[in-house]
Amino acid sequence: MARTAVYYHPRFLDHDTGQHPESAERLVVCRHVLMAADLDLEWIEPRPASLTDIERVHDPAYVRELRLFAERGGGYLDADTVVSPASYEAAVLAAGAGVEAVDRACSGAGPAFLLVRPPGHHALCRRGMGFCLFNNIAVAAAHALEVCGLQRVLILDWDVHHGNGTQDAFYDDPRVLFISLHQRNHYPGTGHVDEIGAGAGLGYTVNVPLPAGAGDGAATAVFESLVEPLLRAYRPQLLLASCGFDSLAGDPLGGLRLSREGCRWMSSRFVALGREVGAVGPVCTLEGGYDPPLLAGAVVATLEGVVGDPAPFQGQSPGRDDLAAVSASRHALAPHWGGVLG
Repeated sequence: MARTAVYYHPRFLDHDTGQHPESAERLVVCRHVLMAADLDLEWIEPRPASLTDIERVHDPAYVRELRLFAERGGGYLDADTVVSPASYEAAVLAAGAGVEAVDRACSGAGPAFLLVRPPGHHALCRRGMGFCLFNNIAVAAAHALEVCGLQRVLILDWDVHHGNGTQDAFYDDPRVLFISLHQRNHYPGTGHVDEIGAGAGLGYTVNVPLPAGAGDGAATAVFESLVEPLLRAYRPQLLLASCGFDSLAGDPLGGLRLSREGCRWMSSRFVALGREVGAVGPVCTLEGGYDPPLLAGAVVATLEGVVGDPAPFQGQSPGRDDLAAVSASRHALAPHWGGVLG
């Protein structure tokens, strides 16, 4: 397999959030641990995304207002989301990393991990929220559709928080199959099982809200019952992943209990399924994860899975509530997928 690209830029550290869970330390620790890991990585500094790239997902007025807000010194977009003078530039570079990584994947150059901040999957068309300014994964997917000419892109999101911004960006678009496993009744309050898309996109949004405490057993059940049959039926041309490591046991902002071994298994299985159907990628982007050492270890494990080096995985069995959550999602989607989900 080709070397795994890691997209990183020092300017990401200049997005100054102060005393905040989403801090520069997350990337500092991750980069240090990745550079010491036994992985064949190619480090790439991304170029800024163009306005055209960003405005495929975000309203031009919001993009302009965010730039001016940063230039004037920044502040709080909402109670959680900080903007500093360098934040706009960092956000444009983070979005640009996704665009470049998609181009690289479509050229056959191999997988990529976006070690970027600010994160993106909560950012909506007209506003940032939840620590996010621009929706990096949505910008990458829109580029794949509109520039690379792809017709089927799959986005897998395993953050503890639902990726509401990514869902909204493609809710009526069958060219993107969005699958999210996240914690039930958690921020931002979206991602219910009956949120399955609209119009031509009906059935192409898949939400699996898991009970607090769900761990590796729940993740394997989601893959076996939903990800695997849907991916094989949809046959995506490109795999994208929003990797939120706040879903790990021990994260201060999460309530799920995934392990680093579970992350390794998920990424390995995702890649193997993609190869079955001829998909390129994956392009994986960092979303949440707020204990830097825990985060860094899980990023390494995820990349070990991406390159096909999973350790033997003995995840626990899913609990009754885990299976009920997966069953509810299957039931909501089954009418729109023929016999694929039974």
